[in-house]
Amino acid sequence: MSVIEVKHLTKRYGKHLAVDDLSFSVEEGEIYGFLGPNGAGKSTTMNILTGCLAATSGEATINGFDIFEEPKEAKKCIGYLPEIPPVYGSRTVREYLQFVAEAKKVPAENIESEIQRTMGLTGTKEYENRLIRHLSKGYRQRVGIAEALIGDPKVIILDEPTVGLDPQQIVEIRELIASLKGGHTVILSSHILSEVQSVCEKVIIIDHGRIVALDTPENLEKTFRQSTSIHAVLECEPERAREFVEAHFSGLPLKGIDVGTSESGSLLKFTLGDVDEKELARSLFFAAADERIAILSMETKRLSLEEVFLKLTGEKTAPAEMQQEKEFIPEEPEIPENGGEAR
Repeated sequence: MSVIEVKHLTKRYGKHLAVDDLSFSVEEGEIYGFLGPNGAGKSTTMNILTGCLAATSGEATINGFDIFEEPKEAKKCIGYLPEIPPVYGSRTVREYLQFVAEAKKVPAENIESEIQRTMGLTGTKEYENRLIRHLSKGYRQRVGIAEALIGDPKVIILDEPTVGLDPQQIVEIRELIASLKGGHTVILSSHILSEVQSVCEKVIIIDHGRIVALDTPENLEKTFRQSTSIHAVLECEPERAREFVEAHFSGLPLKGIDVGTSESGSLLKFTLGDVDEKELARSLFFAAADERIAILSMETKRLSLEEVFLKLTGEKTAPAEMQQEKEFIPEEPEIPENGGEAR
């Protein structure tokens, strides 16, 4: 069953087309990765799906509710963490989550249990009485995720949840996101391929406001693997390196072999086709040993995510305006001391 349905979604800023005729669906209980380089249109799409931004045209439904025609009902189904978490530093973790619960109209008798539940899920319980501005960036992200989880919404949308975190914090946040599988439907926006691969069952790749690929991480990995190459520096002259390649590797189903020069010797570049990476490395090592040619260095090269996108889109470089995608950053409202509604 599809919980999110997007059909022909388009967003223009004047002459700039930020989102270009997007159509996709997200199945219930799964984690989808929304992958793309900076400025690809990810945040604009997230803001449209959460009702923070109007679309120029197209349709989007959340749990059967049209986000444009039935925004209140649709938003009740969504928990959203923007790229910059809109947490209020002047409040403690508990005060802030209580404010969020009240704003989301969680029944008064359930607020305390809901605060305890989300603090437990996000590992923020021990900091419940600390001011948010005194927390590390990683824990502010956790509070932002706790905010998204308040009210137990069916859909969780996370926009760049690990941006700016250190390696340990990134691992912790990824594990937290992975734990949401099944209980929630999650869209995770990121420009980091490894992040999406580690937690997502499906990946939507967007570039220049368009979907350029939609598949499982395993199938996408096969695509990226085809662009893998092995670079080896041999301690010999280029002419001998060419003879060496011709004698030992010309019959292999490689996509290409280049012989060049480096400061230390000859540089061989093997672009993999249907050849196993480890087997090629072993063959290269033993063949060089038989020929008494020293291998000074050998490493595997893979295309960066940006290079993969350039290949997918056929562009030589991303246009400058795509680096300036507009973001929705809510202002911090005044929160009355009596716990009433924010003005």
